[in-house]
Amino acid sequence: MSSSDERKEASASATGNLPGESEAADSVQGADAPVPQPQPAPEPDPYAYDGDAYGYEEQGYSDGSAATTEVKENTPPPSPSAPPPPPPFSKDPDEEEEDDEEEDMLRMSFLEHLEELRSRIIKCLIGLGIAFAASLTFTEALWRAVSAPAAEALRNLGLPPNLVAITPMEQFNTIWIKLPILTSLFLASPWILYQVWAFVAPGLYKRERRWAAPFVIVSAGLFIAGGLFAYFVAFRFGLTFLLGIGRDVDVLPLVSISYYFDLFVNVVLGVALVFELPVLVFFLTLLRITSPQFLLSNSRYAILAIVVLAAVVTPTPDVINLTIFAAPMVVLYFVGVFASYLLVLSREKRKFPWTKVILAGALILAVAATILYFVATKYGYKFIPAWPFLTK
Repeated sequence: MSSSDERKEASASATGNLPGESEAADSVQGADAPVPQPQPAPEPDPYAYDGDAYGYEEQGYSDGSAATTEVKENTPPPSPSAPPPPPPFSKDPDEEEEDDEEEDMLRMSFLEHLEELRSRIIKCLIGLGIAFAASLTFTEALWRAVSAPAAEALRNLGLPPNLVAITPMEQFNTIWIKLPILTSLFLASPWILYQVWAFVAPGLYKRERRWAAPFVIVSAGLFIAGGLFAYFVAFRFGLTFLLGIGRDVDVLPLVSISYYFDLFVNVVLGVALVFELPVLVFFLTLLRITSPQFLLSNSRYAILAIVVLAAVVTPTPDVINLTIFAAPMVVLYFVGVFASYLLVLSREKRKFPWTKVILAGALILAVAATILYFVATKYGYKFIPAWPFLTK
């Protein structure tokens, strides 16, 4: 057998064909047709997707194609949906208003505060100077008004209504210097109180600066009202008591104008300052230093301090004059507590029941007027324009 025949038989055995069939194929394809060689197996692709490794399996469709479906038992639980983003931060309207008001506050250094204080003091002194010059034009009429309580007390005691001057300069110092200064304090009190408010106002909120006009009006009104109360009630009643103490032991009162005026200033100016108590209480509440609850809970200590202060201001040691001084001060203290309560209600945006309070006050006044009318008609009392205002 030739070598070509051996190659055919080996090829037929490798392809599984019989020798006859191989020869037929060779006759059809030709003697020069290439012999098919076995193909090597393809190498696996390391980046190919393997569904079984991730819990998937192939599932056939009706058309014979395959698809991958997730095996539910091997599937991890679905992750919860992401929470919605938080709404944009928004402040409360009141907080926004306070922030705006804080931005409106005037920021000053320590030296700037001192400069502002110096400016306000100079303005106060200028106002006092103008009021002092105006007081010099009617000094004589002022002295007659100041010496009127002494003249009235001396007449009631059956003595000549004259004050005496012991030293040559006593009349000039008292009538032309001290008296105009006292008068200028009352005349310039609205201007001085406005300067006090203007110095404090930059450190307050914008809504609290609206109290400027009420502060000046009420403060000046209370200061003047305190001076009038001392002049028409407290000082006159106390002076009569003091001048009449030595009458039963043959003591003739000769009152020096300087000592008399010093006593007059201490009483009138002291009572006028005490009448500023409601403003002081309101101002402390405005600065958030105190509160109405604290003032009411400690009212007994406040009353004790008022009585001690009244004992210092009162020119006489008797209980009647002490009561005359202390009673209005206690009333003014509680008026200040009420004003501070109104301020707290305004901050909390609440309203005070003014209608009910006004009706209750009108009812109380009607009852008091009825009682006074019954006393005047039944027991013969009559009203007089001086203390105690009722006499037979």
